[in-house]
Amino acid sequence: MRGAVRAKWAVCAGVLALVATACGGGTAGPGGSAVVSASWGDPQNPLEPANTNEVQGGKVLEMLFRGLKRYNPGTGAAENVLAEKIETTDAQHYTVTLKRGWTFSNGEKVTAKSFVDAWNYGALLDNKQKNAPFFQYIDGFDKVHPDNGSATAKTLSGLRVKDDRTFTVALNQKFSSWPDTLGYSAFMPLPQTFFRDHAGWLAKPIGNGPYVVDSYAKGSVLKMRKWTRYPGSDPAQNGGIDLRVYTDNETAYTDLQAGNLDLVDDIPASQLKNVRADLGDRYLNQPAGIIQTLTFPMYDPQWSTSGAAQVRRGLSMAIDRGQITKEIFQNTRTPATDWTSPVLGVKGGYKPGLCGEPCEFNPAKARQLIKDGGGIPGGRTTITYNADTGSHKDWVDAICNSINKTLGDDKACVGNPVGTFADFRNKISAKQMTGPFRAGWQMDYPLIQNFLQPLYYTGASSNDGKFSNSEFDKLVNQANAAPDTRQAVAKFQDAERILAREMPAIPLWYQNGSGGYSDRISNVRLNPFSVPVYNEITVG
Repeated sequence: MRGAVRAKWAVCAGVLALVATACGGGTAGPGGSAVVSASWGDPQNPLEPANTNEVQGGKVLEMLFRGLKRYNPGTGAAENVLAEKIETTDAQHYTVTLKRGWTFSNGEKVTAKSFVDAWNYGALLDNKQKNAPFFQYIDGFDKVHPDNGSATAKTLSGLRVKDDRTFTVALNQKFSSWPDTLGYSAFMPLPQTFFRDHAGWLAKPIGNGPYVVDSYAKGSVLKMRKWTRYPGSDPAQNGGIDLRVYTDNETAYTDLQAGNLDLVDDIPASQLKNVRADLGDRYLNQPAGIIQTLTFPMYDPQWSTSGAAQVRRGLSMAIDRGQITKEIFQNTRTPATDWTSPVLGVKGGYKPGLCGEPCEFNPAKARQLIKDGGGIPGGRTTITYNADTGSHKDWVDAICNSINKTLGDDKACVGNPVGTFADFRNKISAKQMTGPFRAGWQMDYPLIQNFLQPLYYTGASSNDGKFSNSEFDKLVNQANAAPDTRQAVAKFQDAERILAREMPAIPLWYQNGSGGYSDRISNVRLNPFSVPVYNEITVG
């Protein structure tokens, strides 16, 4: 029966592997000592700040670390946390002064060296950190992370420690909004134990945020516990968070209804018709800085021919976004008309309709473009996606149905599921895609730059399709160097127009954050990144 609650000792069917205490809504305890259970997916990589560029790992880093800035859970604004002040006179040379009193959970002081060492580690080619490109605007990046060959320096020449509380940063060009990027996880500080005992740190990471890692059984559960000596102004209001790995969100939702789980932040598409009846005001549905796209493997010769851009635009015009967002997602998605998010607002860079005709459903024009471009490579395309989270099968099948109907060929497009998110990401990293693949983007920070540069700039950290366009890169560089936000936004939008022409990724829809929680917990909300604000959750 929908909405019925079984006893809390019922079987937790969805968790891959369970320790003895994993069943039930969470560890008992009064008020702030009680533990919250939440659904989760195993991250692709170990939880190093500079090596985590996907959502599941990012959820943990938000609990484990605090940086110079943090994005306000309500507004998304970049606000100082460890930074007492960040000063510049020319938007290129910055002096960072830290607040007093911050330590890591092992007692080690957080100093200027904690940041400088972490950033040098993240930037160095030898360390193979996925977020290394986030440091590319700091002087010396070309020496520590050259495009070709080996590093000729071990540290960034643009970083200098002045004293325990002060360091300076020299950028290689003007970047007026650079301070607003510093709430992203790549810029978190690291304790010296990270460098002295790297393997030990990876097994049990140590940070300076409101939670500490208690234990982590990969494929099962990550136990985060409240750090009682946390020096920040946003301490945990609960005893901890048990992040339980689920292989599909349907099972997580079932466990939530049964009282075996406190929180899910991914409502299955199949449940959207019923979720309000199931959960009432415990259903969360709010705009988020998320866009879903289909990315093409531009490294595959079949997708980089002279006519391939026409085929890509044609496939985009063969997708009936309006029908899919209505029928599959019950209007919790909005058809995308650019590559950013309405959460940014017009002043922040969102420009409705910037994609233009290529993002409009037009079957006749779609057929003509695909024909003029030489047809779909091999006569058929597959859309690859991970099958464990996000109800992706439903919408991928719907997209393929739309394409097949447009082309009059029921085999022109088929879905290609990959079992787990980690396996899916590993295939992308290994450049094993032969057709378009799911590439949803959740913003790292609320700037238009973050929707464009990490995904489409040559060699960028999340440029999974390996798109490269010198004109696009030039416009991005000019935007970053612009003296004010208005001029920067205009340049970034010019760069977006190149995406509309080349279509290295098809914008599908803007996504609301969704979630639901049990009646055992309260004060639950999602931040603008669609991540639960875990530290604010209360129990009882």
